[in-house]
Amino acid sequence: MAVKGRVEMSKTKTFSWILLCLISFSLLLPSIKAGASGKVYHVPLENEVEEGLKAFVERAFNEALENGVETIILEIHTPGGYVASAEEIANIIDQAPEQIEVIAFINSKALSAGAYLALHADEIYMVPNGTMGAAAIIDGAGNAADDKRTSAWIAAMEAAAESKGRDPIYARAMADKSVNLSKYRAPEGKLLTLSAREALEVQYSEGTVSNLKELLDKLDLSESEVVSIEPTFAEKLASFITNPLVVTLLLSIGCLGLVIELFSPGFGVPGLIGLSSFALFFFGHTVAGFAGYESVLFFIIGLALLVAELFVPGGIVGLVGGALMIISLLFAGESVVHMAYSILIAVFIAIIGMVIVMKFFGKNLHVFNKLILRDATTTEEGYVSNVNRIDLLGKVGDSLTPLRPAGTILVGNERIDAVSEGSYIDAKRKVEIIQVEGSRIVVREMKEGVE
Repeated sequence: MAVKGRVEMSKTKTFSWILLCLISFSLLLPSIKAGASGKVYHVPLENEVEEGLKAFVERAFNEALENGVETIILEIHTPGGYVASAEEIANIIDQAPEQIEVIAFINSKALSAGAYLALHADEIYMVPNGTMGAAAIIDGAGNAADDKRTSAWIAAMEAAAESKGRDPIYARAMADKSVNLSKYRAPEGKLLTLSAREALEVQYSEGTVSNLKELLDKLDLSESEVVSIEPTFAEKLASFITNPLVVTLLLSIGCLGLVIELFSPGFGVPGLIGLSSFALFFFGHTVAGFAGYESVLFFIIGLALLVAELFVPGGIVGLVGGALMIISLLFAGESVVHMAYSILIAVFIAIIGMVIVMKFFGKNLHVFNKLILRDATTTEEGYVSNVNRIDLLGKVGDSLTPLRPAGTILVGNERIDAVSEGSYIDAKRKVEIIQVEGSRIVVREMKEGVE
């Protein structure tokens, strides 16, 4: 009976273990299914890599983290862009939690800054005709950057490749012409650009796919919900506004509009255009994350002080106001140096524009009525610069002092300042007034015996 009891107890324990395993497995099934059908964020990185793109990428990653997304696919199609912007976006990618896998899907081309961003992804996939590379750094004029900046950029490219276990020599060849990789169409003097096949060969790509659907199949994410993150209207506008050329244009229009308005009566179209330009500037840079509300506040205070200068004599108030406005603009951009150049160019353009408008259109524009002097103090209107003593013409007097050639004469009882016609005239001589030009009286010595 004891043996039978032990056998039954053993069967009971075995059954319990089986039941426990079945329950545990059933509990795991929903989580496995949820993982397979979880959300995948699809984030397009298209056109130029610039300042406005950072806000968009940052929002996408924050939303992915809040929603527990485990995979973000960055669809890259860009010819490159600004180094500073690429570094900030790369920093966002690097700071993503470990549970989020970042996939770079190069749909056509990832050149320059685009290649740099792709190297920061955990995995890279390319379309058959995709390309990746040509990442030399250039300055604003389109020329090769100085050695210091080039060296730093090459090191950044190598570090990005090494951080994901890729051979850094290929990343260096993308940014350094001196590296000779003739096998991959990059002899010395040429930058490396990898095709999809070449990238796969050197392990800079995990695979080649034709489209996003095929990529999802390859990643076993075909059952997942794909959420495409698109830039909002504000982000698109900010992306356009923060372009350096647009920044300079907005500042130029803003300066010109305010200069015209400050010297014009009331408030009109130039002031409205000027303020709108500055408002767009601050809107774009605030959305992009470069300008804070303190910059806007400083600008408003500076503008108020500049307007107050029209009513408060001395000039100090206006100088302080102008300084506050310039400081607010300098620190509203990504780079103080770049903003300083933009402000200088804007002021120069505003001065030239002001001169042109006043010269060619000022007489026909009501806005310049208080800027341009239209009245003339002509003789016909009764204005004279001084008394014209034509009544003295032909009169005779005596020289009270010698005329060398200037001196004093006496005509009747009136002392008059006069000049001789060129010769010396002694005192107490008879003189005749022969010319009157305003206050200038010209006399000639009379011959002796002539009254």
